[in-house]
Amino acid sequence: MDYMGKKKKWLLSGVALLISAFHLIPFYILITTALKERGDFSSKWVFPKVLAFENFAEAWETASLGNALSNTSIITFVSALLLIVLGSMAAYPLARRQTKLNKFVFMIFIAVMVIPPLTALVPLYKLVVDIGMMNTLEIAILNNVASFLPLAIFLYSGFIRSTIPKELEEAAKMDGASTLGIFFRIVFPLLKPVTASILIISCVFIWNDYQFAIFFLQAEEVKTSTVALAGFFGENANRMNLVAAAAIMAVLPMVVLFLLLQKHFVKGLASGSVKG
Repeated sequence: MDYMGKKKKWLLSGVALLISAFHLIPFYILITTALKERGDFSSKWVFPKVLAFENFAEAWETASLGNALSNTSIITFVSALLLIVLGSMAAYPLARRQTKLNKFVFMIFIAVMVIPPLTALVPLYKLVVDIGMMNTLEIAILNNVASFLPLAIFLYSGFIRSTIPKELEEAAKMDGASTLGIFFRIVFPLLKPVTASILIISCVFIWNDYQFAIFFLQAEEVKTSTVALAGFFGENANRMNLVAAAAIMAVLPMVVLFLLLQKHFVKGLASGSVKG
């Protein structure tokens, strides 16, 4: 029995390694392409003998990645901050006070989650033009917060119900703590795992957003990294080494974020969906 268990474990580990290797192939090709010199037409599978690190500097300048990444970082950081604060504060009463009104409001948030955001593109575009917020970072932030707030509330509510014991809050209330005091001093610090999950999910999608950015952020000074990369690819389709270098620089921040928060990601996502 023990032998069969070990055999099964090794088999599962082998399958996991194969799946991981399969998903890492595009990144390997991206890296080998980015490090090739101009005029190097060798196979994409062959690692270059001479590493052309100057491709990254040239791509940074040519694609105006500095400004684009700065805009994307501001949009992603502010959106994520608002999602964490507003999502957790809205989820707390919905999780703890099971009134008919709160249950109805929670169901509305769940229903909104299944509606594709692009269905609201036409009326949203008209509204943004009417209020004069085209080509502003504020409209991108508001749009992202509105898109991901239902998901944040859903995950926070489920995590609070299934993971945080009410006894902690009742003890604090007996000591005279206010509702806001209980939330920020006791509940919020315990939300770290699900906050990591929300950060990874929302930040990756916000960072990589192209569909809304191409409509609302058309001016050069407010372009995001995805829009800048799309234009750069169109202009340099015959210089894939520069395009690959630009793509690596654009994706690197999200890779770092995932590596930093991965240990909390699965735990928070699983706990947040238990009793949603």
